[in-house]
Amino acid sequence: MTIDDENRPARQRVTLTGISSRAWEHPADRGALTALRELRGFDDVVRSFFGMWNERGFRLSYLAGSIRVDHRQYPRVYQRFTEAAATLDVAELPELYVTQAPMIHGEAIGMDKPFIVITTAAVEKLDDDELRALIGHEIGHIRSGHAVYKTIMMILTKWATNVSWIPIGAIALRAIIAAMYEWWRKAELSADRAGLLAGQDPAASIRLLMKLAGGGDLSQIDTAAFLEQAAEYEGGGDLRDSFHKIGMTAWSSHPVPVARAAELRKWVDGGDYGRILAGEYDRRDSDGNASVTADVKAAASHYRETFENSQDPLVTLARRVSGGAADLGDWAGTQAGRAANWASTAAGAAGRAARRTSRPADDTNGSDGGTSAP
Repeated sequence: MTIDDENRPARQRVTLTGISSRAWEHPADRGALTALRELRGFDDVVRSFFGMWNERGFRLSYLAGSIRVDHRQYPRVYQRFTEAAATLDVAELPELYVTQAPMIHGEAIGMDKPFIVITTAAVEKLDDDELRALIGHEIGHIRSGHAVYKTIMMILTKWATNVSWIPIGAIALRAIIAAMYEWWRKAELSADRAGLLAGQDPAASIRLLMKLAGGGDLSQIDTAAFLEQAAEYEGGGDLRDSFHKIGMTAWSSHPVPVARAAELRKWVDGGDYGRILAGEYDRRDSDGNASVTADVKAAASHYRETFENSQDPLVTLARRVSGGAADLGDWAGTQAGRAANWASTAAGAAGRAARRTSRPADDTNGSDGGTSAP
């Protein structure tokens, strides 16, 4: 199955009955999530202490100043919403709002009762298939529970600011935050896969990313040329470009659009997408059997493979200096395990801090726990 299937006849989407979010989660995302989920009770602490007040306030602000989508308001959007949810086997629909903004954008907000917000630009500039992919992306964030864990990153960022006068403490926290940003970028790739599974139209998912990069008019944009940009970004240029890319991405929560398109194509061409549509996927009723060790190993394997196959000039130089990819590939692979361990350690520390300073639920303040995407 390939991305370039625009001319294929339309077919009915496959309902992915009982599908677990683990089925679409990127290996690096899944490894960190599994480790974090092992911290029993931490989700409840974060939700109660950091989410309740701001989550209610954010919902109220959108209820007051945006349009809540249902069969009467934005019925076209509501139809795409119900289709995406049904395909991903989501029985209880979160609330969906459309807010006025000139950029194509969507986000999932909240932890206790999350809701989705998309912009008027998305409604106006996306066709039905692209809109279904966008909404599926946000449903994917909610199903994976990403908002709870992104809150940890927000907490740590504040801590890093507070202890910036302590060199060792600041350096240690910044290392953890950098690892969590790396995890969050992989979480965005997970949500892209959820969006594709919701719409089951690879061409539409790529068009969505093209519109995010270049606006809503694709009449003068070519899919093949866009993917050529992705290949040039990944492996073109020299060492200066490699260092620029590090600076562009190290503290960013989102991969660049061309990289997201390339990753989605790899996922499709690698066969995972087709296997899921054929019924080979993790079910929700087996989530309790997830193994931290197995998922961290899968994340390490991903990083190792990425290092060994990367065309980036800096990575290529590192392989040459090392006399081969194997040793440095093993080193790169261990970073996935370290990122998961850092995330787990950070989560525990945040949870302990929350418990020490916790107040009654009706007097809480903190992060809204939103996930901004795509």
